[in-house]
Amino acid sequence: MNELDQIRRRIRKFRDERDWMQFHNPKNLACSISIEANELLEHFQWSTPDESLTIARKKKTEISHEIADVAVYLIELADNLGIDLAKAIAEKMAHNEAKYPAAKVRGSSKKYTEYKSAKRLRE
Repeated sequence: MNELDQIRRRIRKFRDERDWMQFHNPKNLACSISIEANELLEHFQWSTPDESLTIARKKKTEISHEIADVAVYLIELADNLGIDLAKAIAEKMAHNEAKYPAAKVRGSSKKYTEYKSAKRLRE
C-alpha cells in the first residue's frame, strides 16, 4: 500500500467514525475545497510577491495546515467519485506537457490558447 492509499484510508476512517459521509457529497466537498483554498489565500491577501515569501516562512505551520485541509477534501472527493487521484494527476500532467511544451513556453506565463493564436497569425 502506498502513502496516498494510507492517507485515503485514514480520511475514510476519520469520516466514518463520525458518521459524516451523509454530509460529504460532491457539492459539499467541492465547496469545502474552495473554502479551505480561500483560507490559504487569506494568509497572502494584500501582500506583494516578496511579502508573500516572508509570510510563507513566518506562518509555515498555519499555511501547511490550510494546504492539508485542501488536500484532505480533494483526496476524499476523488475517493468518493471513484477517481484514482494519482492516475488523474499523471494524465493531467501529460496533457499539460503537450499543451505547454517547455521549449516553446519557457519563461512565459501565457495561456496555451495565446500560443495557438500566435501560431495562427504566423501561418
